[in-house]
Amino acid sequence: MDIQSIKQRFGIIGHAPALDRAIDVAMQVAPTDISVLISGESGVGKEAFPKIIHQLSPRKHGPFIAVNCGAIPEGTIDSELFGHEKGSFTGAHEARRGYFEVVNNGTIFLDEVAELPLLTQVRLLRVLESGEFIKVGSSKVLKTNVRVVAATNINLLEATATGKFREDLYYRLNTVPIYVPSLRDRQNDITMLFRKFSADFAERYRMPPLQLTAEAETILMNYRWPGNIRQLKNMAEQISVIESNRIISPDVIHKYLPSSKESNLPVLVSDIRKNEPDMSERDILYRLLFDMRKDMTDLKKIVLELIQNGQVSGSFHEENPHLMKSLYKDAGNHSLIKNHDPEEESTTDDHHQIIDSYEEDTTDYIEESLSIQKKEKDLIIRALQKYNGRRKKAAEELGISERTLYRKIKEYDINA
Repeated sequence: MDIQSIKQRFGIIGHAPALDRAIDVAMQVAPTDISVLISGESGVGKEAFPKIIHQLSPRKHGPFIAVNCGAIPEGTIDSELFGHEKGSFTGAHEARRGYFEVVNNGTIFLDEVAELPLLTQVRLLRVLESGEFIKVGSSKVLKTNVRVVAATNINLLEATATGKFREDLYYRLNTVPIYVPSLRDRQNDITMLFRKFSADFAERYRMPPLQLTAEAETILMNYRWPGNIRQLKNMAEQISVIESNRIISPDVIHKYLPSSKESNLPVLVSDIRKNEPDMSERDILYRLLFDMRKDMTDLKKIVLELIQNGQVSGSFHEENPHLMKSLYKDAGNHSLIKNHDPEEESTTDDHHQIIDSYEEDTTDYIEESLSIQKKEKDLIIRALQKYNGRRKKAAEELGISERTLYRKIKEYDINA
């Protein structure tokens, strides 16, 4: 069976080399019992690959089940996966078989595996290493012969560094990695997918299919698609139902992609994300502000040169007092007055007063910044004390992510 027949069988559309590579790896690993980790952004279609692996494996006649780990509450996830005995916890009125028992000799797909609690990760690691598990509320060791295929939309290696995911489990799951490319990395597949979705919706709702103009196709291909295939399909359905004109122009596309005109973000932001993926949105904002400040400094130097060369009118000083104040500060007042006339000496003291005032403002700003940092540190300490060091609860209380809290604890050297 070749890649094209796999695409037809499992409804995969596209010719991107990265997509073909992912399918090829899935076909090669399917006959084995090796654990597979599928990674990729949300909405790229990762759920098709566990089905490929199962259907091309010797387990194809056995059961297959997909479990969304992020949709199961933390208190019941162990019971769902491994089962429980009667009376093992409140509400356990009868014994229950877990997924690993039910899917014996089959394949289990753990979607959003990064959402598993740490204690559940320990149980899963035991299943992967020895095929053994224990039901909740039991002491009897049970055996299972299950192949595990996991998927995640986050970087698990980074999650291991922050303590959110066990490193040993990561390497056990990641025996064979499969990366599913994002839609923006499959630019030539976008219009093909849109036509397929519009044809499907046209048949479902009994209406003519949509047709894209060349300009509309260009917009779709250049959009970043943060929601990937799921977002594209959703948009195709909206347009199919709402628009009466079946010829889709750029104006129509813009209505359903309100941020499409902002798709080409400054390269600076993407470069920061690429080089330092751990940076929070606030860190990126600070970086942008610092770069803007550098640009302003360069601009001030140009203005200073113009002033020195006599290319700026005398009224410029009076009309732009705040700018002059900043310019004098940055120049140390030397470059502007080194060639001053005797008539201008009387203004030198005024220049120094401006600089002194600016320095006072800067001092106040630095003190205020330090005060904010101290308050932030105090709030983090209080939140950790309130929840007895439980970082997840403390992060929820503070309204930040657990990873950001972990970074702040290290930054402020907080004993937690």
